Amino acid sequence: MLNDLNLSHIAASHLDNRLEDGVLTITMNRPKKLNGWTMEMMAAFKEVFSIVNSDDAVKAVIFTGKGKYYSAGVNLGGSLKLMPPKQLHQLIVKNNQALFETFLHCKKPLLIAVNGPALGASVTSATLANGIIASESATFSTPFAALGITPEGCSSFHFPRLIGDQNALRMLGSEGWKPNAEEALNIGLVQKVVPENQLMFEAESIAKKWVTDKEQRQFLAGSKLDELKAVNAKESKQLADSFLGADFLKEQSRFFWRKKKYAPSAMFFSLCVLRPIWSRFL
Repeated sequence: MLNDLNLSHIAASHLDNRLEDGVLTITMNRPKKLNGWTMEMMAAFKEVFSIVNSDDAVKAVIFTGKGKYYSAGVNLGGSLKLMPPKQLHQLIVKNNQALFETFLHCKKPLLIAVNGPALGASVTSATLANGIIASESATFSTPFAALGITPEGCSSFHFPRLIGDQNALRMLGSEGWKPNAEEALNIGLVQKVVPENQLMFEAESIAKKWVTDKEQRQFLAGSKLDELKAVNAKESKQLADSFLGADFLKEQSRFFWRKKKYAPSAMFFSLCVLRPIWSRFL
């Protein structure tokens, strides 16, 4: 376990971190769980980026994953708990907004090194970095429409700027297009593709050059922090609405049933059936 920043025990159990020549490499280290974003994993992000922002020894950051997956994204069902509807709605807004502000507020130049398949929030958050380098095995999936939820991570605004309106619609809409690494490079979603065994060497070369050149924190496609924060706040409210909508609840019930996880399936089914009653209290 690499822990050059002396993270807390819980954070260090989710993230490796190594600081060398001003470059901090943060590695999601839950490969058996496909580096899925649990509440604990996301709390670890908040902790490590808080240290990044205050540590003058950190000049640039590489963010990557261990194993075959970059990340399977947020565990949607596992991140929801039963509570009064209005309270749950507020919690979803708060947590989603805070997750992406963790990346938005990173003060050091940030490079995302996508080592394999990336899903959902792990894709949208990656576009909030200075740049993205991907291995040839990477894919990029944002299946919001299929899940019955709205886009997050500033993607409703930032994706059209970054990859064009048509490509953004293909990824975020009903088609659910999942570009591979070369396709992602061709549309401008990533800036470089390399063989899997060269990913970290190339990422470190880029980050070390950033340190030498005194690269500043900036966003792709000319986006600005204030406008991205405003979009994130708006999307977080829309996402909370969709999380408590019938389409999402039905899809989650079906998903857990297919996985033979009958208890959470029953919970989402019950929430869907009873929605006409509890939705009055939103």
